[in-house]
Amino acid sequence: MANIKKMYKTILGDNFPETMTIQFGEQTLMYRKRTWQIKNTDTNEIDDKGLRYGENPDQPAAMYELINGNLVLGDVTYIEPKKGLVSALSTTDLLQFGKHPGKINLTDIDSGLNILRNMMDQPAVAVLKHNNPSGVAVGTTAAEAFEKAFMADRLAAMGGAVVFNRPMNIEAAELFSQNYFEVVAAPEFEDGVLEILAQRKNLRVALIRQIENLAEYVNYPFVDFKSLIDGGIIVQQSQLNKIQTTADFLPALSKRKGLEYAIDRKPTKAELDDMLFGWKIMQGVTSNSVIYVKDGITIGIGTGEQDRVGVAKIAVTKAREKYADGLCYREHGIPLYMLDLEIKSGKRPAVDREAIQAAVDAAKGGLIGSAMISDAFFPFRDGADVGIENGVSSICHPGGSLRDFESIQACNEADPKVTMVFTGQRSFRH
Repeated sequence: MANIKKMYKTILGDNFPETMTIQFGEQTLMYRKRTWQIKNTDTNEIDDKGLRYGENPDQPAAMYELINGNLVLGDVTYIEPKKGLVSALSTTDLLQFGKHPGKINLTDIDSGLNILRNMMDQPAVAVLKHNNPSGVAVGTTAAEAFEKAFMADRLAAMGGAVVFNRPMNIEAAELFSQNYFEVVAAPEFEDGVLEILAQRKNLRVALIRQIENLAEYVNYPFVDFKSLIDGGIIVQQSQLNKIQTTADFLPALSKRKGLEYAIDRKPTKAELDDMLFGWKIMQGVTSNSVIYVKDGITIGIGTGEQDRVGVAKIAVTKAREKYADGLCYREHGIPLYMLDLEIKSGKRPAVDREAIQAAVDAAKGGLIGSAMISDAFFPFRDGADVGIENGVSSICHPGGSLRDFESIQACNEADPKVTMVFTGQRSFRH
């Protein structure tokens, strides 16, 4: 056991080269391995070390920053040098080292930036775990956005990464420091914040200097590499989100055997805003996925499932569980599982749990009036029916199924009627 614990604390060496060159035809891209200076506790000397390890402690890994070359393929210009975010993190940008950063810590930050680049017009926070969001929210302040994003899924947030798109102030830092996280990233940390964060010795605090310009990255594609077990590589251009405003949504229309089907009820401004918010979050969620959002907060996130009905149901289950846990935490100051244990041991009355369950059932886990967002079309109406049965008032998905008319009918048959929009764009992420 001692060796296992030591394994997680060890900085694994790597034999990857200091530089990497990629030749695209006659165009050359130059990369430099990112390392950070740390003090060797055995020798007291300063060493340059790269990533702590990869996805697992026995996987060597390296991160490279683009330093030269400007790739143009056809009429598409890709991300240029000197636009570094996570790959540009220097020793001085890691304001508090905590544990030496590993691959997942940095890719979690990157996943958060991938989401937040779409919502730079107001304070927003993304909490990430294993490259998927556990909670995303907007607010009038950074502190409000953080509290909402955290409470969207307190349990999954534990040990995760938190990314702010606004400077972290004292109020946000005090809320943040009450909980355990591995990483926090922001464009700035105001006076007094680092002293508060220093209470968490293993916390990594990262200053991402270009977050204030993050909205520009919406228009920059990058080259996405996927290595195969046979040594082959699949290369693709990263997707650009076409839905930047509510005006970019398409009306939900379908034609079938000479008949036209259309949504009876038009979406309200609040519904459009939530569907837009949810679609922007979809850019950073592993497919197949369905998420539910309400009032600028994620309330149920289903990721990485094989079927759309299943993931819609999973997101409902998660929404109900997180809603119950949030009620318990606010009412009793303890997680729901602890309340259940105390009831089982006779320390609390069963009526406490019954009251929470009644509130969850009445609110359908907070799903009443929420927006349902799917990263691909519903091939049948059963997926949409899951959301409708659980109280959603609006649905957003790409459209394009031969049976779109069924989902439109489901919305029109609902009581009260549910509205729907199409994006005309799928948002798969693997």
